Amino acid sequence: MGNAMDCMSRKDSRASSVSRSKRNSKSQRKTSATAEDEQLHRQALAMAIQQHQLSQRFEGSMSRRITGSTSSRRLADPFSNGKQQAPIVLDNVETKKLVLVHGEGFGAWCWYKTITMLEEAGLEPIALDLTGSGIDTTDTNIITSLEDYAKPLINYLHNLPEGEKVILVGHSCGGASISYALECYPKKISKAVFVCATMVADGQKPFDIFAEELASAEAFMQESQFLLYGNGRDKPPTSLMFSKQQIKGLYFNQSPPKDIALATVAMRPTPLAPIMEKLSLSPGNYGSVRRYFVQTLDDRMLSPDVQEKLVRENPPHGVYKIKGSDHCPFFSKPLSLNKILLEITQL
Repeated sequence: MGNAMDCMSRKDSRASSVSRSKRNSKSQRKTSATAEDEQLHRQALAMAIQQHQLSQRFEGSMSRRITGSTSSRRLADPFSNGKQQAPIVLDNVETKKLVLVHGEGFGAWCWYKTITMLEEAGLEPIALDLTGSGIDTTDTNIITSLEDYAKPLINYLHNLPEGEKVILVGHSCGGASISYALECYPKKISKAVFVCATMVADGQKPFDIFAEELASAEAFMQESQFLLYGNGRDKPPTSLMFSKQQIKGLYFNQSPPKDIALATVAMRPTPLAPIMEKLSLSPGNYGSVRRYFVQTLDDRMLSPDVQEKLVRENPPHGVYKIKGSDHCPFFSKPLSLNKILLEITQL
C-alpha cells in the first residue's frame, strides 16, 4: 500500500511538473509573440516616420538628384528567368521626372520601393503628400473639395519652370487628382499613368468607380459604418476610414506583412468631399495628354472587371496588366510596376 501511495505521489508530482512546464511554455510563446508584434509595430512606425521625413524635401520631393551619366542602366526583370534585358536608354526621353500621387488614406511614404528603383534607373521620382495626407497636418474634416485636396500637386505643377514637363502617376483615388491636374496644366504633363486608379470621365465622381464594389453613393453615405463625422453626428460625414481588417482584406491581400504593418500605422482617414465631387474634364485639356492604365489582376478593392470597364468606357493610349498584384502593386509587385513605369517613360 505504501509503495502504491508512493508511486501515485511520484506520478502526481510528474503530472504537476509537466502541467507547469506546458503552462510556462505557452506563457513564453505568448510573451514572445506579443514581443514580436510590438517590435514589428515599432519597426513599421519607424519606417513610416522615416519615409514621411524623406517625403517632405523641397516641394514635397522624396527624390534626390542623380548626378553623372545615368542614361543607360540594366535592371533585373522578375520575369526574365535570369536572362539579360535590353539596356534602359534615357537619352531621348521627354522627361525624367515622375510625380507619384498616392491614393485614399495613403501618403508619399507608400512609394518608397518605387522611388528607390526609379532612382537607380536614372530617373527623378517625386512623391507628394496631398492635403491631409502623410505628414501634412491639415485636418481631413475641413477638406471640402478636390481642389483643396489636390492643392500640393497643383502648386507643384504651377511652380514648374516653363518648358519642363513631368509624368504623373496616380494610384487608386489619386487617379482623380491627376485627372484634375491634367485639366489644369496639360502643357506641363508629358503622360499620365493610372495605377488601378479612378480614371474618371467628364461629369463622373471618383466614388462612382467603386459604386459597384461598395454601394451607391447615397446608400453608402446613409449606412456605412466606416464614415467619420468630424463636425458632429448632426452634420454630414466628413471622412472615411476602414478598419484594419478591412484594409488588409481590400488593399493588401498579396502584400508582404512588413508593408501591411507599415500601412496600418501610417494610413489616415480619407476626406469624403473630393471623392464625391464630379469632375469637369475637357477634350482640349484632359484629353490632350496621353494616358496609360495599369491593371492589377488580384485586386479586391477595384476588381479586374471594374478596371476593364474603366478602360473600355474611357480608353487610354495603352493598358498594362500585373498578374498576382493586389490593389497596391508598389508593395505586392514593385518590380513589375517599376518595369512598366520605365517602359512608359521611354515611349
